[in-house]
Amino acid sequence: MLEALGLGSAVEAVYREMLADPSGGIAELGARLGLAEAQVRESLDQLVDLGLLRPSRDSPGALRAVRPEVGLEVLLRRQEQELVRQQQELERSRAAAAEVVSEFAGLRPNTEIDGAERLVGMDAIQNRLEELAHGLTRECLAILPGGALSEASMTASRPLDRRALARGIEMCSVYQDSARNDPATLAYARWLTEQGGQVRTSPLLPTRLLVFDRTVAVVPVDPGNSRTGALCTSAPGIVASLVTLFEQTWQAAVPLGADRPRASDARPSAAELELLRLLASGMTDEAAGKRLGVSLRTVRRQMAALMERLHATSRFEAGLKAAREGWL
Repeated sequence: MLEALGLGSAVEAVYREMLADPSGGIAELGARLGLAEAQVRESLDQLVDLGLLRPSRDSPGALRAVRPEVGLEVLLRRQEQELVRQQQELERSRAAAAEVVSEFAGLRPNTEIDGAERLVGMDAIQNRLEELAHGLTRECLAILPGGALSEASMTASRPLDRRALARGIEMCSVYQDSARNDPATLAYARWLTEQGGQVRTSPLLPTRLLVFDRTVAVVPVDPGNSRTGALCTSAPGIVASLVTLFEQTWQAAVPLGADRPRASDARPSAAELELLRLLASGMTDEAAGKRLGVSLRTVRRQMAALMERLHATSRFEAGLKAAREGWL
């Protein structure tokens, strides 16, 4: 239940037991929970590190459990700060990747220079992806922004994914959170996990990205219009930068079957926080929706819900109150 906050099942069990009955030593605690003493010691150490257990003032040498409404709030704050840090790193990596792609955007179509090739036309892109998928030996990393996937994209990808997974290839894909709202995309992502792939989602994603065996990467020349062409590169420095971008995105994402933790019903979700940040930065509703992979109607509906939650009568007032609450 508390795994999303970094607590494993044994650690959560020890914490719950300490809340219910802090009496007894390690051996007695282990006996009550059916855990080995080593597991109990390790769990106690982790709970102390997380600030959920503190020295008892009544019994020197003993520990007391911090109440959940205090301790878990601290964990949520810490997790939010870590997500902000990861988001800042992600923005820097996104900017670096965009700069690299722009350097090669002027290549002649379907001509390879210095380990980079500009692919023009959907057929050229699909042919190269099939070739790269056939040659996979270890893993395929993918970032798929934009929310719902097109039927054509899923139809083209399914046989490639099926063959790769059947050969034991590790496949890690990051979708946008809004993909969970599209039945076809969600069904495809679940099928992928059932076949052995790993899928996570994030409210905000960098450009579309595919990395094959960490040696070849494919990115769109124009992130806003994938039909204008793609850059296929095997240059080690560029591929390493794009792998770093994927890893930072992956760490900040949430597994498909998990929900994002929320401090309370009053606090916004991760997607709502991203919407607030985008609008506060001056983006229009339409531009914010495009970045988040949701419709204009969804943006306005979410903003209306946030204004109601903040008891604000205007967006300006909502921004002020959101900042006062520490959301921005």
